[in-house]
Amino acid sequence: MAPAPSIDLLLRPRPRDLGGFSVKRILPSAERRMVGPFIFLDEMGPAVFAPGQGLDVRPHPHIGLATVTYLFEGAIHHRDSLGIDQIIRPGDVNWMTAGRGIVHSERSPAAERKAGQRLHGIQSWVALPEETETTQPDFVHHPQDSLPRIVREGVRLRLIAGTAFGETSPVEVLSELFYLHAELDAGAELTLPREPPERAAYVVHGSIEVDGTRIEAGTLVAFRYGAEARLRAAAASCVMLLGGRPVGPREIEWNFVASSPALIEQAKADWQAGRFPKVPGDETEFIPLPGG
Repeated sequence: MAPAPSIDLLLRPRPRDLGGFSVKRILPSAERRMVGPFIFLDEMGPAVFAPGQGLDVRPHPHIGLATVTYLFEGAIHHRDSLGIDQIIRPGDVNWMTAGRGIVHSERSPAAERKAGQRLHGIQSWVALPEETETTQPDFVHHPQDSLPRIVREGVRLRLIAGTAFGETSPVEVLSELFYLHAELDAGAELTLPREPPERAAYVVHGSIEVDGTRIEAGTLVAFRYGAEARLRAAAASCVMLLGGRPVGPREIEWNFVASSPALIEQAKADWQAGRFPKVPGDETEFIPLPGG
């Protein structure tokens, strides 16, 4: 008997225009809300900012999740209510644990705003386990040189977070997961471990084949539980690999993720009433609560 196909679902993102900045919204979707603990996945850009222009995501709050910023091109200046002031560049990891509540802004650094820049990257949210979703907020920056590199024939992997292929990232996580940036030469193959139970691959550029199905750039393939997940690069490709053990159902509204609607309603009320802390160095502007 032939083995069962490994593809569970193919997802195409929904395009979003955030004021001239192109975003592809992959998760959540009507077909699939989460992959393991990953509840939000956006591809940012590629976007080109002319000299004098830049990214300006004003201060806004989060609860119940960790945000993960990973860039292929450009730079982003992160500030948050813990007093963190950090520029992230390609290959680095900014891992911000919102926990019970944090506020942050994301803008183009002064030098890149003056000169202009191309900006391209992936932003994801990881839902925290119920027992830690109200933990103390935290932020950690990991330069690219601190992240494990895994090299196979025709395949180069950077382990952003979690454990995979016998390596563990220094990025501290609160649940079982893996998150990798993979570069594959044309014709190269890579087989994902059968665990954890939920696994997916998002093709940033190039194309891959799974079960004889060609998967083009801008597509997420979610794999069946326990099935062999073998990728073959039909062309030189960049692929984000992600997954983990489910943390249970989650509510998501605006920038808030929680196991209970009550936690989200409290966060909405706190933001509207100005009870969240300010972002040092970026205290003037903020994003209002939608519909508030």
